[in-house]
Amino acid sequence: MARALLRITRSCCPLSPSPRLPPPLHHRGAAPPLRFRFLSLSSSSAPSSSAAATANSSDGPSEKGGGGGGGWDDYLGMSDDELMGQCEMGTFKASGPGGQHRNKRESAVRLRHRPTGIVAQAVEDRSQHMNRASALSRLRTLIALRVRKPINLEDYTPPVELLQILPLKSTIRGKDVGPQIGPNNSKFAPGMQALLDLLFAVEGSVSEAAKLLGLSTGAVSRLILSDDSLRAAANELRAAKGLKPLK
Repeated sequence: MARALLRITRSCCPLSPSPRLPPPLHHRGAAPPLRFRFLSLSSSSAPSSSAAATANSSDGPSEKGGGGGGGWDDYLGMSDDELMGQCEMGTFKASGPGGQHRNKRESAVRLRHRPTGIVAQAVEDRSQHMNRASALSRLRTLIALRVRKPINLEDYTPPVELLQILPLKSTIRGKDVGPQIGPNNSKFAPGMQALLDLLFAVEGSVSEAAKLLGLSTGAVSRLILSDDSLRAAANELRAAKGLKPLK
């Protein structure tokens, strides 16, 4: 009798299923966890369109490798072949004026640096080989402008790349460094990167950077203003710290 009553009760009042838990947040389209990376200057500091260079800000600098300080790859210290090995290369037909043969071959070159996401291109030459070399040179400049490497101010010693671009009046610049390297020299990019690294470390303060470089504030300002791309990158960095731009 008791078993019959139990069967009747179950058939009339079925057990409620266990409540279903809501799916995890990432199934609902929530943003993935943030990945913190060291500063990479945004594309607003890029050279003008005449330099035919752009940047993809969706990627940040790689945190792997041992070439640079603090475990960072020293991209500018790599040979052309090593740097090209980190790039995806694409070719396309350049548009616009330039002669009857310009658009007949895919001679324009676009390079995307995989570790940083930075893109540089060259379109002005009919030779794909020449455009590849130009794009690689522009890539080095963009890396110098946008990829910051951490430095320790407590025991800071300017690298030789930075010493080479300093004016001769610098009190820490030895005679063995040679003549000052200007913006038109291919070796200016590593020095420019080192200067921006220092400027970032001192919160954008030109006066503090000048003390560490054995120069006056005015001399460091003139060095920054000697190159339009360097000036734009430095001013963007200073703006992020709430400082006035250099003019």
